Amino acid sequence: MPTVLDRRALNRVLLQRQLLIERSPMGASDAVEHLLGLQSQAPESAYIGLWTRLDGFALDDLAQLLRDRRAVRLVLMRSTVHLVSARDALLLRPLLQPMLDKVFAGSNWARGLAGADRAEVMAFGRGLVEERPRDPAELRTLLAARWPGADPASLVNALRSWLPLVQLPPRGLWGEGGRVLYTTAEHWLGEPLAAPDPAGVVRRYLAAFGPASVADAQKWSGLTGLRSVFAGMELRTYHDERGRILYDLPDAPPLPDPGTPVSARFVADFDNLTLSHADRGRILADEHRSRLMTVNGIIRAAVLVDGFVAGTWRVDRAHGSATLTVSPFGPLARADRAALTQEAERLLVATDPGAAHAVDFGQAPSRRTTADPRPSGGGRGVGG
Repeated sequence: MPTVLDRRALNRVLLQRQLLIERSPMGASDAVEHLLGLQSQAPESAYIGLWTRLDGFALDDLAQLLRDRRAVRLVLMRSTVHLVSARDALLLRPLLQPMLDKVFAGSNWARGLAGADRAEVMAFGRGLVEERPRDPAELRTLLAARWPGADPASLVNALRSWLPLVQLPPRGLWGEGGRVLYTTAEHWLGEPLAAPDPAGVVRRYLAAFGPASVADAQKWSGLTGLRSVFAGMELRTYHDERGRILYDLPDAPPLPDPGTPVSARFVADFDNLTLSHADRGRILADEHRSRLMTVNGIIRAAVLVDGFVAGTWRVDRAHGSATLTVSPFGPLARADRAALTQEAERLLVATDPGAAHAVDFGQAPSRRTTADPRPSGGGRGVGG
């Protein structure tokens, strides 16, 4: 009989592999690679994502990786911006390119190209951004002069999909911000893209998010057709409570006890913890999904209580003060409220060391709310 993993068992193993049962002693570089990157369309999210996972992490630890070209930000999984190690940027982009091509081809931007030849656009665009870094406005001007019949914004979005364009610092550095400047990953990192390695990436995915189904891996990556990749690998199998097959590495660490206690945690907005499985039940109850994920694609920052999403949070900054507000989905036990308060105070010390701090517990957001509740960066955080 196959081993069946219930929701709580899957929750604990996911938290273990996501470095969320206990804070890990890993350094920032190792953690970024272990996690196969962190979603970074809101660049401050990656900083909070590592802060909540790593023991002794300082925000500048991650910023220094970007300055040193040991980490970069570019479009990868699910056609969204991720912060990944330099090595993983070169590894992941070729594997994901067919998905990025398909997403672009199905977008409104594709219709604005007016027949511009892909190879010519790529060659011309590569020459521009490798001559010197260019921002989107400059690219629109230069591309429009070359293809006057096409929509300039469509041409820039085509380059973003077709070429591995990285966003250069100071964009993405905590507290610095700056305009988007593009060059290619190969030019910035001084190395070529790697050959696609689907089985190797599946192994990495399972190490960070498993046990998982084929559908889960496809949800995380945006790819299709991974069933044949799984079939060609030697993997351990489990079943979930619905009978679906979950795959895992044969040499994976032992599964943690489902009763393992876990501390309260603040998870960043758009964190892959909540985005990397087709079935999110291991971390998020179905009845709470619309409170975390809005109809316009915003993924709110979440609080974990007993390992499950139990509310959202945000930071408001004004006049030298920073207030972290927790909006729980239901009543919180006194001990959980105290644990969240203590964790919130620690977070504010890290993100806003010079401000007056306050922690507030508000009401859960309306199920119809679609406003962006991400922590407001002010002068300290960074934009997308």
